[in-house]
Amino acid sequence: MKKIKIKKPKLTKKLPRIKRKNQAPGTLVYTGEKEGQDLHIEVIDYKPDFYNSFSTKEIEEAFNKKGTGTITWINVNGLNNIDAIEQLGKHYNLHPLILEDIVDTGQRPKIDEYQDYVFVVLRMLYHNPQGDFVSEHVSMVMGEDYVLTFQESDGDVFDSVRQRLSTAKGRIRQRGADYLLFALMDAVVDEYFTIADDLGEKIEDFEDRLFVNKNDEDITQEIQSIKKEILRIRKAVSPLRDIVSRMENTASTLFEESTKTYIHDLADHIIHVSENVELYREMSRGLMDMYMTTISNKMNEVMKVLTIMASIFIPLTFMAGIYGMNFDYIPELHLKYGYFYLWGAMILVFLMLLYYFKRKKWL
Repeated sequence: MKKIKIKKPKLTKKLPRIKRKNQAPGTLVYTGEKEGQDLHIEVIDYKPDFYNSFSTKEIEEAFNKKGTGTITWINVNGLNNIDAIEQLGKHYNLHPLILEDIVDTGQRPKIDEYQDYVFVVLRMLYHNPQGDFVSEHVSMVMGEDYVLTFQESDGDVFDSVRQRLSTAKGRIRQRGADYLLFALMDAVVDEYFTIADDLGEKIEDFEDRLFVNKNDEDITQEIQSIKKEILRIRKAVSPLRDIVSRMENTASTLFEESTKTYIHDLADHIIHVSENVELYREMSRGLMDMYMTTISNKMNEVMKVLTIMASIFIPLTFMAGIYGMNFDYIPELHLKYGYFYLWGAMILVFLMLLYYFKRKKWL
């Protein structure tokens, strides 16, 4: 079995809760922690025989791709840049409530259907280059010939989609914006599999460590850390089943029937991941019980040794106590070899008790 190196959990402070007091509906308030994130925009424009990609920090440079007969993917990094997101929303006639949900990093995964576009919110899970678990808020807007994605910061799981677009590999350049939305969601779900597999290996490694019966002072913190990680994964995966189900059964003309076949396959993947996460959740619940059982067994072993020692010395102490009393008339005290007789009796009792404990398999 592959060994997973488990990092010592760090104590993290709770995320601040930004309350929306006296805010009108549709007011954009960024609720994340990356206030200093620079705006970075990636634009990919393509059709079967054409591909163009560039990056910019000026939102206006992405506007001239609308209505060019190509499929446009605009990826915006930096949700704290409210003005740029508002400009992009006005350019594509997005509802203010959508823009509000885009910058609300605490938004639950969901799907909203409008006449001209579909809005999807997901949680993107991955391990960053430092090996830390990341759960990032991602929003997607899909129209007739465009897909807009919004992320908190650079770093995502869409490299496979970028490569397929740039190399014209597969069918992605031959299909519409609905297939691009599916491909992006599929990339997110594929990373769920990776996260879930790593989680399973961590839990198996925990079980192996618990059965070794070695003292591990940090294991309770690590078990608690992995339970929190499972909870975060579950919160991301569970709502996706409803999202994909609505995409399968939608009457929106933005989705082609051929794309719904792939969406159905995506639903199967989500069910698979969800079942794995539930299985690992049950396994994690048993880790602490297993740990406490191991500790209890160690304590029982110690208590058994102490009980055996006490059982051996109780009769010896009794004999020593009898002949240690300050009475003048104890017959055995006047025997010439009484001292040696007492030692012999004590050794005999000691050996008989050892034999008895061995026969009972207590030793």
